Amino acid sequence: MYHVMEPNVLGLSDEATTPPADEIRLRRLPQRAAYDRATIDDILDRGLVAHVGTVRSGSPVVIPMFYVRDGDSLLLHGSPASGTLRRGARTEVCITVTLLDGLVLARSAFHHSMNYRSVVVVGTAEPVTDRAEKEAALERFVEALAPGRSAMLRATTRKEIDATGVARVPLDRASAKTRTGPPVDDDEDYDLPIWAGVVPAVTTFGTPTDDGRVPAGVPIPAHVAALEARSI
Repeated sequence: MYHVMEPNVLGLSDEATTPPADEIRLRRLPQRAAYDRATIDDILDRGLVAHVGTVRSGSPVVIPMFYVRDGDSLLLHGSPASGTLRRGARTEVCITVTLLDGLVLARSAFHHSMNYRSVVVVGTAEPVTDRAEKEAALERFVEALAPGRSAMLRATTRKEIDATGVARVPLDRASAKTRTGPPVDDDEDYDLPIWAGVVPAVTTFGTPTDDGRVPAGVPIPAHVAALEARSI
């Protein structure tokens, strides 16, 4: 995959096309950019894994982390001993979320690409230290995995809250970038006897399987069974 061509984001509002900060302005294929919160929030709410970049001893380090959007910010989840949370505390981090939508197969190697939705967030990671706020954040993480699950769980203990690290990053400096549609080949290549098109990619969840220690007679709850129909 050598090149990405032809933006497919058209007719966007001024909010969608005006970056809130210069450091998140898309300079490569800017037509694919969107800066409006509706687009950004939709992508973030569908994903589960963010790649979080920090600096360690002068070198960049990027680590996948579980996240959830909480209104106007992202919450990051990890161990208090996590290097990413420790390095990122009260410093600027870069967070990327990407959803793959398909493989774009063209008539030349040069024009192969992927369809995708992505968000980049730049911001200062503030540790969540208030116990009530952290407990509420942990519930949001559970609900992001399986909506409706928190209500059936035992209460989280003080020890468990203390053993979990949470950081909050504002979304005031965020941008989205997307690609949709078929390959865009050179005009002279369209008559070549070569198949070209899109192979859709869909992330789905499979049939729930218990851990082998569920007491007899306990059924799969509706909120777990519903995950089988969920896609990203």
